[in-house]
Amino acid sequence: MADPQSNAPSRADAGAPTSGVIHVRTRLTADFTVISNALAQMRGSAVTVGVAAYIASLPDGTPVSIPALCKHFSEGEILISRALRELEAAGYLERRRERTSTGHVRTRTYFYDVPGGDPDSDPDSGPDSGPDPEPDGPPEPPRPRRPRKQPVVVAVTPPSAAVPETARASSSPAEAETPVPLADADPKAVAVLTGLRRVDPRLILSARETARLAPAVAQWLAAGLLPTHITDHLTARLPDYFLTRPVGILAYRLKETPLPVPTRSVDLPTRPMVAPMRNCDGCERAFRSAEPGRCRDCRAGDQLRAVG
Repeated sequence: MADPQSNAPSRADAGAPTSGVIHVRTRLTADFTVISNALAQMRGSAVTVGVAAYIASLPDGTPVSIPALCKHFSEGEILISRALRELEAAGYLERRRERTSTGHVRTRTYFYDVPGGDPDSDPDSGPDSGPDPEPDGPPEPPRPRRPRKQPVVVAVTPPSAAVPETARASSSPAEAETPVPLADADPKAVAVLTGLRRVDPRLILSARETARLAPAVAQWLAAGLLPTHITDHLTARLPDYFLTRPVGILAYRLKETPLPVPTRSVDLPTRPMVAPMRNCDGCERAFRSAEPGRCRDCRAGDQLRAVG
Protein backbone atom coordinates (compact mmCIF):
# COMPACT_ATOMS: atom_id res chain seq x y z
CA MET A 1 0.00 0.00 0.00
CA ALA A 2 1.40 3.36 -1.01
CA ASP A 3 2.02 6.06 1.58
CA PRO A 4 -0.53 9.00 1.62
CA GLN A 5 0.68 12.17 -0.09
CA SER A 6 -0.31 15.75 0.96
CA ASN A 7 -0.40 18.78 -1.34
CA ALA A 8 -0.07 21.23 1.56
CA PRO A 9 3.28 22.98 1.96
CA SER A 10 5.51 21.55 4.59
CA ARG A 11 5.87 24.84 6.44
CA ALA A 12 4.56 28.40 6.21
CA ASP A 13 6.58 31.08 4.55
CA ALA A 14 8.93 32.44 7.17
CA GLY A 15 8.85 35.98 5.71
CA ALA A 16 5.03 36.54 5.75
CA PRO A 17 3.48 37.97 8.93
CA THR A 18 1.03 35.83 10.84
CA SER A 19 -1.39 38.73 11.49
CA GLY A 20 -2.12 42.25 10.34
CA VAL A 21 -2.16 43.66 6.84
CA ILE A 22 -0.21 42.08 3.97
CA HIS A 23 0.55 44.50 1.12
CA VAL A 24 0.24 43.42 -2.50
CA ARG A 25 2.53 45.94 -4.18
CA THR A 26 2.03 47.13 -7.75
CA ARG A 27 4.50 49.47 -9.39
CA LEU A 28 2.57 52.53 -10.58
CA THR A 29 3.85 54.59 -13.47
CA ALA A 30 0.94 57.05 -13.86
CA ASP A 31 -2.02 58.49 -11.91
CA PHE A 32 -0.48 58.23 -8.46
CA THR A 33 0.40 60.63 -5.65
CA VAL A 34 3.31 60.46 -3.23
CA ILE A 35 2.54 61.45 0.35
CA SER A 36 4.67 61.12 3.44
CA ASN A 37 4.08 58.46 6.05
CA ALA A 38 3.80 61.19 8.68
CA LEU A 39 0.72 62.52 6.89
CA ALA A 40 -0.81 59.14 6.02
CA GLN A 41 -0.32 57.87 9.59
CA MET A 42 -1.28 61.10 11.35
CA ARG A 43 -3.29 60.36 14.47
CA GLY A 44 -6.73 61.86 14.76
CA SER A 45 -9.60 62.08 12.35
CA ALA A 46 -9.71 59.88 9.27
CA VAL A 47 -11.52 62.72 7.47
CA THR A 48 -8.45 64.92 7.94
CA VAL A 49 -6.13 62.35 6.35
CA GLY A 50 -8.59 61.73 3.51
CA VAL A 51 -8.96 65.45 2.76
CA ALA A 52 -5.16 65.84 2.81
CA ALA A 53 -4.66 62.93 0.41
CA TYR A 54 -7.35 64.31 -1.92
CA ILE A 55 -5.85 67.82 -1.96
CA ALA A 56 -2.37 66.37 -2.57
CA SER A 57 -3.66 64.49 -5.63
CA LEU A 58 -5.23 67.59 -7.25
CA PRO A 59 -3.40 69.64 -9.89
CA ASP A 60 -2.44 73.24 -9.21
CA GLY A 61 -5.29 75.68 -9.57
CA THR A 62 -8.08 73.29 -8.51
CA PRO A 63 -10.53 74.92 -6.05
CA VAL A 64 -10.27 73.44 -2.56
CA SER A 65 -12.81 75.63 -0.78
CA ILE A 66 -15.25 74.14 1.72
CA PRO A 67 -18.19 74.06 -0.77
CA ALA A 68 -15.95 72.44 -3.41
CA LEU A 69 -14.79 69.75 -0.97
CA CYS A 70 -18.36 69.15 0.23
CA LYS A 71 -19.38 68.38 -3.35
CA HIS A 72 -16.74 65.64 -3.52
CA PHE A 73 -17.03 64.10 -0.05
CA SER A 74 -20.17 62.85 1.65
CA GLU A 75 -19.21 64.56 4.93
CA GLY A 76 -20.83 67.86 5.80
CA GLU A 77 -19.41 71.32 6.11
CA ILE A 78 -18.57 71.01 9.82
CA LEU A 79 -16.32 67.96 9.39
CA ILE A 80 -14.65 69.38 6.26
CA SER A 81 -13.92 72.74 7.91
CA ARG A 82 -12.60 70.92 10.99
CA ALA A 83 -10.28 68.84 8.80
CA LEU A 84 -8.92 71.97 7.11
CA ARG A 85 -8.27 73.59 10.48
CA GLU A 86 -6.42 70.48 11.70
CA LEU A 87 -4.27 70.44 8.56
CA GLU A 88 -3.59 74.14 9.00
CA ALA A 89 -2.62 73.63 12.64
CA ALA A 90 -0.31 70.74 11.70
CA GLY A 91 1.46 72.86 9.07
CA TYR A 92 0.31 71.02 5.95
CA LEU A 93 -2.11 73.73 4.81
CA GLU A 94 -1.86 77.51 4.70
CA ARG A 95 -4.37 80.07 3.46
CA ARG A 96 -3.03 83.52 2.61
CA ARG A 97 -4.72 86.70 1.47
CA GLU A 98 -2.47 88.20 -1.19
CA ARG A 99 -2.74 91.28 -3.37
CA THR A 100 -2.08 90.86 -7.09
CA SER A 101 -0.33 93.30 -9.36
CA THR A 102 -3.74 94.64 -10.48
CA GLY A 103 -4.70 95.52 -6.92
CA HIS A 104 -7.18 92.69 -6.35
CA VAL A 105 -7.07 90.71 -3.11
CA ARG A 106 -7.38 86.93 -3.41
CA THR A 107 -7.01 83.99 -1.07
CA ARG A 108 -4.37 81.45 -2.02
CA THR A 109 -4.16 77.98 -0.51
CA TYR A 110 -0.73 76.37 -0.13
CA PHE A 111 -0.43 72.65 0.59
CA TYR A 112 2.91 71.37 1.90
CA ASP A 113 4.12 67.81 1.44
CA VAL A 114 6.28 68.36 4.52
CA PRO A 115 5.28 70.89 7.23
CA GLY A 116 7.63 73.84 7.30
CA GLY A 117 8.07 74.27 3.55
CA ASP A 118 8.01 77.67 1.87
CA PRO A 119 6.11 78.45 -1.38
CA ASP A 120 7.68 80.32 -4.26
CA SER A 121 8.64 83.89 -3.51
CA ASP A 122 6.68 85.16 -6.55
CA PRO A 123 2.97 85.17 -5.55
CA ASP A 124 1.77 85.70 -9.13
CA SER A 125 3.46 82.64 -10.55
CA GLY A 126 0.79 80.16 -11.59
CA PRO A 127 0.54 76.83 -13.38
CA ASP A 128 0.80 78.61 -16.76
CA SER A 129 4.17 80.19 -16.06
CA GLY A 130 6.01 77.07 -17.25
CA PRO A 131 8.25 74.60 -15.41
CA ASP A 132 11.32 75.82 -13.61
CA PRO A 133 14.70 74.84 -15.08
CA GLU A 134 16.50 71.90 -13.55
CA PRO A 135 18.91 73.17 -10.90
CA ASP A 136 22.46 71.93 -10.74
CA GLY A 137 23.38 69.71 -7.84
CA PRO A 138 21.21 68.13 -5.16
CA PRO A 139 17.98 69.90 -4.16
CA GLU A 140 18.08 72.20 -1.19
CA PRO A 141 16.18 71.17 1.94
CA PRO A 142 12.90 73.04 2.48
CA ARG A 143 13.32 76.26 4.39
CA PRO A 144 11.29 76.69 7.59
CA ARG A 145 8.07 78.53 7.12
CA ARG A 146 8.08 82.11 8.22
CA PRO A 147 5.95 82.75 11.30
CA ARG A 148 2.85 84.79 10.73
CA LYS A 149 2.87 88.30 12.00
CA GLN A 150 0.52 88.73 14.88
CA PRO A 151 -1.63 91.86 14.66
CA VAL A 152 -0.80 94.52 17.18
CA VAL A 153 -3.84 95.33 19.28
CA VAL A 154 -3.87 98.90 20.56
CA ALA A 155 -6.38 99.55 23.31
CA VAL A 156 -7.87 102.99 22.90
CA THR A 157 -9.88 104.16 25.88
CA PRO A 158 -12.21 107.02 24.93
CA PRO A 159 -12.95 109.66 27.54
CA SER A 160 -16.05 109.09 29.62
CA ALA A 161 -17.54 112.44 28.53
CA ALA A 162 -17.28 111.60 24.81
CA VAL A 163 -19.46 108.48 25.04
CA PRO A 164 -22.55 108.78 27.23
CA GLU A 165 -23.23 106.04 29.71
CA THR A 166 -26.60 105.28 28.07
CA ALA A 167 -24.93 104.77 24.69
CA ARG A 168 -22.44 102.32 26.16
CA ALA A 169 -25.20 100.41 27.91
CA SER A 170 -27.33 100.18 24.75
CA SER A 171 -24.61 98.47 22.69
CA SER A 172 -25.50 94.97 21.55
CA PRO A 173 -23.93 92.22 23.68
CA ALA A 174 -23.51 90.09 20.56
CA GLU A 175 -20.82 92.54 19.39
CA ALA A 176 -18.83 92.47 22.63
CA GLU A 177 -15.22 91.45 22.14
CA THR A 178 -14.80 90.01 25.63
CA PRO A 179 -17.84 87.85 26.42
CA VAL A 180 -18.77 86.99 29.96
CA PRO A 181 -17.70 83.55 31.22
CA LEU A 182 -20.12 80.75 30.42
CA ALA A 183 -20.60 80.04 34.13
CA ASP A 184 -21.97 83.58 34.64
CA ALA A 185 -24.33 83.47 31.63
CA ASP A 186 -28.10 83.19 31.91
CA PRO A 187 -29.00 79.46 32.16
CA LYS A 188 -32.17 79.99 30.10
CA ALA A 189 -30.18 81.66 27.32
CA VAL A 190 -27.59 78.86 27.38
CA ALA A 191 -30.41 76.29 27.15
CA VAL A 192 -31.82 78.04 24.07
CA LEU A 193 -28.41 78.07 22.34
CA THR A 194 -27.55 74.46 23.16
CA GLY A 195 -30.97 73.37 21.93
CA LEU A 196 -30.40 74.76 18.44
CA ARG A 197 -28.65 71.56 17.37
CA ARG A 198 -31.94 69.69 17.78
CA VAL A 199 -33.45 71.79 14.98
CA ASP A 200 -30.32 71.95 12.79
CA PRO A 201 -27.47 69.52 13.57
CA ARG A 202 -24.98 72.00 12.06
CA LEU A 203 -25.60 74.54 14.86
CA ILE A 204 -23.11 73.02 17.30
CA LEU A 205 -21.64 75.88 19.34
CA SER A 206 -18.53 75.80 21.48
CA ALA A 207 -18.38 77.12 25.03
CA ARG A 208 -16.78 80.38 23.87
CA GLU A 209 -19.39 80.90 21.15
CA THR A 210 -22.22 80.16 23.59
CA ALA A 211 -20.82 82.66 26.09
CA ARG A 212 -20.61 85.24 23.29
CA LEU A 213 -24.26 84.86 22.24
CA ALA A 214 -25.82 84.28 25.67
CA PRO A 215 -26.16 87.99 26.67
CA ALA A 216 -28.06 88.78 23.47
CA VAL A 217 -30.41 85.83 23.94
CA ALA A 218 -30.97 86.93 27.54
CA GLN A 219 -32.08 90.35 26.32
CA TRP A 220 -34.50 88.72 23.88
CA LEU A 221 -35.95 86.68 26.73
CA ALA A 222 -36.21 89.80 28.89
CA ALA A 223 -38.11 91.52 26.07
CA GLY A 224 -40.89 88.96 26.44
CA LEU A 225 -40.06 86.49 23.66
CA LEU A 226 -40.48 82.79 24.28
CA PRO A 227 -37.57 80.35 23.72
CA THR A 228 -39.47 78.81 20.81
CA HIS A 229 -39.75 82.22 19.13
CA ILE A 230 -35.99 82.78 19.44
CA THR A 231 -35.23 79.29 18.12
CA ASP A 232 -37.48 79.80 15.10
CA HIS A 233 -35.85 83.17 14.39
CA LEU A 234 -32.31 81.76 14.55
CA THR A 235 -32.97 78.62 12.49
CA ALA A 236 -35.23 80.00 9.75
CA ARG A 237 -33.91 80.09 6.15
CA LEU A 238 -30.31 79.13 6.92
CA PRO A 239 -27.93 78.68 3.93
CA ASP A 240 -27.20 75.20 2.62
CA TYR A 241 -23.47 75.64 3.23
CA PHE A 242 -21.69 77.69 5.89
CA LEU A 243 -18.53 79.37 4.61
CA THR A 244 -17.51 80.07 8.22
CA ARG A 245 -18.68 79.08 11.65
CA PRO A 246 -22.47 79.57 12.11
CA VAL A 247 -21.90 81.80 15.14
CA GLY A 248 -21.49 84.78 12.79
CA ILE A 249 -24.97 84.33 11.32
CA LEU A 250 -26.52 83.83 14.76
CA ALA A 251 -24.79 86.95 16.11
CA TYR A 252 -26.07 88.99 13.16
CA ARG A 253 -29.64 87.81 13.75
CA LEU A 254 -29.37 88.69 17.44
CA LYS A 255 -27.81 92.10 16.72
CA GLU A 256 -30.98 94.16 17.19
CA THR A 257 -32.84 93.52 20.41
CA PRO A 258 -36.65 93.59 19.95
CA LEU A 259 -38.78 96.05 21.84
CA PRO A 260 -40.40 94.78 25.04
CA VAL A 261 -44.11 94.03 25.13
CA PRO A 262 -45.96 97.26 26.07
CA THR A 263 -47.73 97.08 29.42
CA ARG A 264 -50.72 99.39 28.98
CA SER A 265 -53.46 99.60 31.59
CA VAL A 266 -56.75 98.79 29.91
CA ASP A 267 -59.72 100.79 31.32
CA LEU A 268 -62.47 98.26 31.89
CA PRO A 269 -66.06 99.55 31.68
CA THR A 270 -67.64 100.21 35.07
CA ARG A 271 -70.42 97.74 35.81
CA PRO A 272 -73.65 99.30 37.09
CA MET A 273 -74.39 98.73 40.75
CA VAL A 274 -77.09 96.12 41.32
CA ALA A 275 -79.99 97.38 43.42
CA PRO A 276 -80.74 95.41 46.60
CA MET A 277 -83.74 93.14 47.01
CA ARG A 278 -86.72 94.67 48.92
CA ASN A 279 -90.23 93.54 49.91
CA CYS A 280 -93.16 95.41 48.46
CA ASP A 281 -95.17 97.36 51.04
CA GLY A 282 -98.39 96.37 49.29
CA CYS A 283 -98.10 92.71 48.28
CA GLU A 284 -94.95 91.64 50.15
CA ARG A 285 -93.43 90.48 46.85
CA ALA A 286 -89.67 90.75 46.48
CA PHE A 287 -88.31 93.22 43.95
CA ARG A 288 -85.13 95.23 43.35
CA SER A 289 -85.17 98.92 44.12
CA ALA A 290 -82.78 101.52 45.45
CA GLU A 291 -85.40 102.73 47.95
CA PRO A 292 -88.16 100.89 49.83
CA GLY A 293 -91.77 101.20 48.53
CA ARG A 294 -94.19 99.38 46.29
CA CYS A 295 -93.43 97.12 43.34
CA ARG A 296 -94.27 97.96 39.76
CA ASP A 297 -97.59 96.05 39.74
CA CYS A 298 -98.80 97.75 42.92
CA ARG A 299 -97.90 101.18 41.57
CA ALA A 300 -99.75 100.43 38.33
CA GLY A 301 -102.85 99.34 40.33
CA ASP A 302 -102.75 102.54 42.37
CA GLN A 303 -102.67 104.59 39.15
CA LEU A 304 -105.68 102.72 37.70
CA ARG A 305 -107.74 103.24 40.86
CA ALA A 306 -106.87 106.96 40.87
CA VAL A 307 -107.98 107.36 37.25
CA GLY A 308 -111.21 105.33 37.74
